Amino acid sequence: MRASRDFWLSSGHHLLDRDAAGWLKVTDEFLKAYLARPELVPPLDACPTEHRLHTALLADPRQIVTPSEIASVADANARENWQVMIAWRDHLLRNETLEAAYLDIARHSIRFPHIFIDQLVHLILRNMLEGCADAFVIRAAELLFRPQRLRSGDGVLIASDAETTPMPSPHPESPLYLLLQVQTVADVELLNETNASSYWTRSDLFDMALDLSSGQRGAAALGNVMTLWISHLLAINVAIEPLAELRSVPFSWYVGLDAEASRIGEALWNGDHLDDAARAHLAGLYKLTFADPSDMMEKVRGEPVYLLAATTADDVLRLKPQNLIVGLPIHHEEAVQ
Repeated sequence: MRASRDFWLSSGHHLLDRDAAGWLKVTDEFLKAYLARPELVPPLDACPTEHRLHTALLADPRQIVTPSEIASVADANARENWQVMIAWRDHLLRNETLEAAYLDIARHSIRFPHIFIDQLVHLILRNMLEGCADAFVIRAAELLFRPQRLRSGDGVLIASDAETTPMPSPHPESPLYLLLQVQTVADVELLNETNASSYWTRSDLFDMALDLSSGQRGAAALGNVMTLWISHLLAINVAIEPLAELRSVPFSWYVGLDAEASRIGEALWNGDHLDDAARAHLAGLYKLTFADPSDMMEKVRGEPVYLLAATTADDVLRLKPQNLIVGLPIHHEEAVQ
């Protein structure tokens, strides 16, 4: 029997345990990893209080840290870092699992630095996708915690990681530039059937592009990821299928998967015409149906839910997976593990 492939080692998932329900338990090893961040490691000239605090938490990362202890840290930047870190640690410990901590943030709009929340999504996805052998699904899951730069043309829509893909050159693709072979678009390897096996050894590089064009595996894979996300966090079974366009459909409920898509969805909800500029920013359309309609609010029970994704003005897609938690027409207080 072939062993399952590991991926996203940088997520730190090896530092965590699973509870009986399969959610990720907060461990001392995981908490100590935060203490290795450069923002928290005291420099040699840091005050004695900061050194004592760091050493004590390395010995017991769960020990109580009072506001007065943090207030006594001399350096203002270090003091702010410790305030944020202890608040984050306390949030994780109160909720006991990363999934519960994420749901609490999503449902109550608790503000934490994006880097912490993206890490939670990264880890929850890694846990959720354990044993998955489809590189297209794993690559599509990156869209939930890493911004993507999108390129489109002739019906093709390609997503590449916004952090690892260089910005396109500001120079136009003039005949002179083509003659001199000056590249104006980043050359990023596109995930396909031939090179899919290489994804596993380079998954932490985030250096492969994904075809999100209608009818391609990337678009379907993103639908599969969202289906698993809802099942893992809300214990609700849904089916999500990509659509080529919205035409003459009963738009009874929608979820914008990002800020721009929410704006477009609001316009459609109000019956406004979708102009060419807004349509050009649409990066994904999906239809979601509930396996058990009784999971839905009564007023839209049995109706499909439409999911929209859209790019910003600079062609970047920043999905907000928390919208799938709080935006569906369900009774959220009942959607618990």
